[in-house]
Amino acid sequence: MKLKLYTFLVLISLKSFSQTENSKKDQDSIKKEDLNEVVITASRRSENIMRSPISIEQLKSAEAKKMGSPSIYEALENVKGVQIITPSLGFKVINTRGFANSTNVRFAQLVDGIDNQAPHLGAPIANALSANDLDIDKIEIIPGTAAALYGMNAINGLANIQTKNPFEYQGVSVQQLTGVNHVGNIDRFSPKVYSQFNLRFAKAFHEKFAFKINASTTGGTDWVADDRTDLAPNANASTNLFGADNPAYDEVNGYGNESANRKTLSLNGKNYVVARTGYRETDITDYDIKNYKADIGFYFRPKQGNELSVTYKTALINTIYQRSNRFRLDDYTLNQFAIDYHTPIFQVKAYATTENTGNSYNLRSLAENMDRAYKSDDKWFADYTTAYKNAVTNGATVADAHKIARTQSDQGRFEPGSEAYEAKKNELIDINNWDIGAALRVKSTLVHGEGLINWDKAFVSFFEKIDAKLLSGFDYRTYIIVPDGNYFINPKSATENLTYQKTGAFTQITKDFFNSKLRFGATIRMDKADYFDVKFTPQFTAVYSPKQTINFRASYQNGYRFPSIFEGFSNVNSGGVKRVGGLRIMSDGIFENSYTKASIDKFQAQVNNDINTLGITQAAAIEKNKNTIQKNPYTYLEPEFVKSFEFGFKGMALDRNLFIDADFYYNSYKNFIAQVEASIPNTTDPNGIPTALYSKNTQNRYRLWTNSKSKIYNYGGSLGLKYRIDETFTALTNLTYTKLDRTDDKDGLEDGFNTPEFNVNGTLIANNIWRNLGASATARYQNNFDYVSFLVSGTVPAYWSMDAQINYNFKKTGLTTKLGGTNILNKPYTSILGGPSIGGLYYLSLTWESSKI
Repeated sequence: MKLKLYTFLVLISLKSFSQTENSKKDQDSIKKEDLNEVVITASRRSENIMRSPISIEQLKSAEAKKMGSPSIYEALENVKGVQIITPSLGFKVINTRGFANSTNVRFAQLVDGIDNQAPHLGAPIANALSANDLDIDKIEIIPGTAAALYGMNAINGLANIQTKNPFEYQGVSVQQLTGVNHVGNIDRFSPKVYSQFNLRFAKAFHEKFAFKINASTTGGTDWVADDRTDLAPNANASTNLFGADNPAYDEVNGYGNESANRKTLSLNGKNYVVARTGYRETDITDYDIKNYKADIGFYFRPKQGNELSVTYKTALINTIYQRSNRFRLDDYTLNQFAIDYHTPIFQVKAYATTENTGNSYNLRSLAENMDRAYKSDDKWFADYTTAYKNAVTNGATVADAHKIARTQSDQGRFEPGSEAYEAKKNELIDINNWDIGAALRVKSTLVHGEGLINWDKAFVSFFEKIDAKLLSGFDYRTYIIVPDGNYFINPKSATENLTYQKTGAFTQITKDFFNSKLRFGATIRMDKADYFDVKFTPQFTAVYSPKQTINFRASYQNGYRFPSIFEGFSNVNSGGVKRVGGLRIMSDGIFENSYTKASIDKFQAQVNNDINTLGITQAAAIEKNKNTIQKNPYTYLEPEFVKSFEFGFKGMALDRNLFIDADFYYNSYKNFIAQVEASIPNTTDPNGIPTALYSKNTQNRYRLWTNSKSKIYNYGGSLGLKYRIDETFTALTNLTYTKLDRTDDKDGLEDGFNTPEFNVNGTLIANNIWRNLGASATARYQNNFDYVSFLVSGTVPAYWSMDAQINYNFKKTGLTTKLGGTNILNKPYTSILGGPSIGGLYYLSLTWESSKI
C-alpha cells in the first residue's frame, strides 16, 4: 500500500503542472452522464441504471482502458462482486456470489444477447468467441440469479458484452499489445513474449447499410501448474510412510498416480498402498498459447428504429482448460452464425454455434496410458512386489525398499523429451478411448431461437394511461451431439445424434406509482427441458426513488438450472472409472446397486490398518469392518433450484461527485448438481460384497452426476464507491463479502463454495496529468478460502496484487500508447487449486483509431 500512496503523491505533484480548460463544464458533463446512464440487461429493456430493479454492474470500454489490465475482459476483476479464477493465461472464468468452479455452468455469458457457450460444456471458454477490445462498447453484469428473464444456466449471474454498432462507430482501429511474462525465474521458463493483435473495420453506406469486420490473434506461453502437494499423505500412515517415503504419493499436478492408479499390495506381512509413478503436467503438456478469432457482420436499417443484422464468428483455441481433469485444447474450434431483427415493438433472433474439439486431449489419461504403454498395471505391480521383497532380503529399510522397487519397476518407462516418448505421446493423444488413449473428440451444435415483444410500444395509449410496461418473450434451444463412442454415446441408437431440447417463455410487467417514485415489477417464467417437468420461475421487484440521486431496490426471485450436456449425458471410461451422466437414460440401475466410494475408501483403510497394527488376517479384517460400507443413497438428476432475496441502494452524494452502489442478498439452494463416486461389486451374494469391494479388480467403479441432499444457504453483500476528486483524478473502490451460511444434512456432495469471504480492490485513475498523459494504479486483495473439486481439494492461499499503467494519447495522429502490467510486483499466486501459479505480465500497447475511411 506504500507504493500506491507514493503513486498518488506523484500524480498530485504532476497535476500541479497541468493546465485545464472548462473544468467545471467537463465535471458537470461527467456527472450528467453517470446519472443518465442506460442499461438493458437487467430487465431486457432500456432503463436508467440508477433505477434498475436488481443489482447490475457496468464496465465501459473507455474506463477499462484506463486500468492496468491488458484487456477489458480481464478488467472485470475490478468490478464489484465479480470473482475471476484463472485455470490458464488463455482461459479465465467469471463468477459472482459463490460456488465457483473452472467450468462455471451457473453463470451465463452473452455477446449482444447471444450466448457464446461451448455447447457440450454448457459454459463459455473465457472470451474465445467474444468480441475483441476494439469492438467492445461496455459489459453489463448481473451478479445473482437472472433465471426469470434468461432461464438456462443463469442462476449465479450473467454477463452481457455489448459491441459497437457500425452505424454509430465507423472507422479503422488497430491495436498491438506486446508483453513479457515468466519474469524472474519463478518457474521453469525464462522470460517469454506475449502478443495480442486486434483489428476493427466498420463502414456505413448512407443510412441504410453498414458492415464491420473484427480479427484478433493471441500468442504466448501459459502460466505453469506445478503444485507438488501430496493428495494421499495418509495412505500409508499405518506403516509410518509419509512424504517422499509414501509409495502412494499423488502430487496435485502429477497425473497417472490417482486413486484409480493405486493398488494395495501385501508385502512381507504388511499391506501398503502403492501408486504408479505417473507424469508431471510440466512433462506432458504444451504451454504455448495460440488463439485466433474473427467476426463479420452486415447491418440493414429499412427505417428508423428497425435493424436487421447478420453476423458470423469463428475462433480457434490452443490453451489449457480445467474441470475434473486438466485438458490441452489443440485446434479447438467454435463457429457461430446469427441473425437478428429488431424494432421498437419486437425482436426476433436466431443463432447456431458449432464446436469441434480438434486435437485436444486429457492430461490425466495421457499420463496413465503413457505408463501402461510400456508396462501393464498387473505387470508393473508384480514387478514392484518382487523388487521390494528382494530389496528387503538384501537388507534395505522399508522406505528404501519401496524406492528401489519403484526404480526397478519403472525401467523401460518413456522418458519425457525422448524421441520414443514424443512418438508414443502423439499416438496416444489421437486415440479416442481414455482407457488406452487420451483424445478429446467432441462435435456438437447449439441451435437457439428467441423473440421479445414490447406490448407497451404496440399499444402506447393504453399503457400510458395505466402508467405500466409489459414485455413478453420466448426461447427455444436444441443441443445436438455427435456420439464419438468415448465421451458421448446415444443409448437409444448408435447411428443417430444425441439431442437435448429446452424451451421457455416469460412475461414481465412493471408499473409506476406516486409520480413514478415507486416502481413495482413482476415476472413469471416457464421452462421445459427434455426428461423434466415444467418449472415456473417468478420474480418480484420494487424500486423507490424519492430523488433522482437516491434509489432503493428490493427483489425476490427463484431460479432453476437444468443439467448441461456433459452432466446429463457423459459416458467416459477413464482409468478404470466410468463417468456417467445422471439422467436415467444413461445410468439406469447404477444408483440402486452401488456403494459410495467414500465408504469403500474408509473400509479399505480400516482393513489395512487392522492387518498392519493388529496382525489379523485379511478375511478377519474385512469381516470386522464390513458395516462401514454404505449403499449409494443418491439417485437420478433433477434441476438445481435457488431462492434469492436482494436489497440494494444506488445514489449520488457530495454534489454528485460520489457514486454509491450497495447490495445485500440471501440465497437458499437445493438439488445442487454434483458428482458422487460409487462402485458395483461383481457379485450379488451379500456375504461376498465386502470382499469384492476390498479390491478394485472385483468391482465396477463409477463417477455419477446426481443431486446433493444438502440444503445450502449463503449470503453476502458488496459496496462500490466512485469518487471524482477533481477533473483529473477519480478513485474507485469496492468490497465484496460472500459467506456460506450453513449446510443442512451436510452430505458433503454439494459443489464447493470455492469463494473468498472478502474481496477488495481499489483503483486511482488520473486523466490529463500533463497534456494527454494519464495513469492508474490498482491494488487487489482476497483472503484464503476452501476449495473443493474432483481434481483437488484444499485451501487457496490469500493474496494481494497490483496493476498499473501509464498512457498517452497523440490526438492528432489517433495513436494511443499504454505501458502497463498486471501483478507488477511479480508475487506468484494461485486463484484455483490445480491451476497455475500466476506471475507478472508487463506490456506495451499501441492503438491507432481513425474515423476517416
